[in-house]
Amino acid sequence: MDPSYLRFDLLDQIAMERRKFLGAISLMGLAGTIPPASLLAVEKKPFELAGMAGNDREYWWRLLYKIANPVTANLAEGSLKKNMRVEKSPSFDSRSIHVTYLEAVGRTFAGIAPWLALPDDDTKEGVFRKKMRTDALSGLTRCFDPASSDQLNFKTDYQPIVDAAYLAHAFLRAPKALWEPLDSATKERIIASFKSLRNRKPFNSNWLLFGSISEVFLLSVGQEPDTERLNKGVKKLNEWYKGDGCYGDGPNLAFDYYNSFVIHPMMVDTLKVMVDHGMATSKEYELALSRMGRYAIGQERMISPEGTFPPIGRSITYRTGALQALSQIALMEQLPTPIKPAQVRAALTLVKKNMYDVDGTFDENGWLQLGFVGHDPDIADYYTSTGSLYMATLSFLPLGLPATNEFWVAPAEDWTARKAWGGEKFAKDYHVDY
Repeated sequence: MDPSYLRFDLLDQIAMERRKFLGAISLMGLAGTIPPASLLAVEKKPFELAGMAGNDREYWWRLLYKIANPVTANLAEGSLKKNMRVEKSPSFDSRSIHVTYLEAVGRTFAGIAPWLALPDDDTKEGVFRKKMRTDALSGLTRCFDPASSDQLNFKTDYQPIVDAAYLAHAFLRAPKALWEPLDSATKERIIASFKSLRNRKPFNSNWLLFGSISEVFLLSVGQEPDTERLNKGVKKLNEWYKGDGCYGDGPNLAFDYYNSFVIHPMMVDTLKVMVDHGMATSKEYELALSRMGRYAIGQERMISPEGTFPPIGRSITYRTGALQALSQIALMEQLPTPIKPAQVRAALTLVKKNMYDVDGTFDENGWLQLGFVGHDPDIADYYTSTGSLYMATLSFLPLGLPATNEFWVAPAEDWTARKAWGGEKFAKDYHVDY
């Protein structure tokens, strides 16, 4: 067999024939002076092919901007609730649909935070990044203002426990970009909103970590945490650890992506702050990090040679959010041997092209729509609405690495499944005991 079929250029040529590549966001003029609707405009020419160092980063940040801008720009203008078209699952339960707005904000901010934390520069990327950071800060001021029509609900329903946690994660990922610049009144309102959640207990599942990370955020900004709520998530998830990089979601193992959506990233980042404040040991943190690394090995191996991953379990409408654990371990520059940053970049780039360059993924105003690949409301779960979908941003965490980092500049490499199915040498895999 001729191994030349493995070359990136030929594979991507085939992919390009199969579907149109995402159009590039128009960059004419300065981002700060272009109306939000114009910023969402899509050019007709395709992005550069995947796997070519120097182009992948531009593809990533433009795509992240396309996904997140409807949330951040409308929030800054005080028009999120007015302009966000809310679509809910056909099986949507009795919870208030108004929880969808906090979902959109918390999840979007958690995904864009590392990128916004980078210093300003005068590149095209830098102009758009600064615009999004400015919008994000303005939006935070508005959505915690009692006089604003976009004020977010923390006081009723249980769902705010979830999405306060993602907003807390955003503040932990980018404190200097998203927390410190806020005025004192907004900070006080955010702190009060987080504390208001204490009258509702998280469910006995991955939800316990939502309580933990919200409390550890309060600890990080000088507030007294609810220590029982803080410790319970870490304690119970460790009790539910099943081995080989997988935690149970409650006492039982669920074969889905919640180890990536929630458990590994929140466990590791909660423990890091606890260590910094003398509430956990470095050994506990290193163990959690090792477990996330082991899980990331599995995630990298699950990406097929064609750049797809299995639609397993619930919440698959969160799309590439399923790969948050792999994305975070890459951001932390803690990829385990033998995974190289360039193979992760190449794999994730092709996954994004396959997933987001499909008719129906976005509506005509740029909002994400229910579905996995394209638009399919029936695949959504009973708790899923438009705001839920912005978990997709969580696979963009490596944008927090500078453009000069190895992740972005090293020549693209085949990932494990591509090597294996191409008859190339690839690393064997073994169970671990930690």
